[in-house]
Amino acid sequence: NVDALHILKAFEKGADGVYVAGCLEGDCHFKSGNTKAAKLVTFVQKYLEEIGIESERLRMVRMSAGMGERFAQVATEITEEIRKMGPSPINAIAA
Repeated sequence: NVDALHILKAFEKGADGVYVAGCLEGDCHFKSGNTKAAKLVTFVQKYLEEIGIESERLRMVRMSAGMGERFAQVATEITEEIRKMGPSPINAIAA
């Protein structure tokens, strides 16, 4: 189970971006875990915007365990998008 505190702690500890990976829709071992995670990510994205951090720094991705190549591709894409945004505003304050 992912919790909002896990996500926020990652930003607090210096992450410039975070992505939460979940199962494909309707294919979750934990029944509705992926749906709950997606709702949580949306909630935390709104919170991030409220405190001045771009919501695009947090993403939810869905894929199966057998999609390793796709996972690597998505991780690379997200990393590049985050790099283009630059350091997290939290890191700028701490520097």
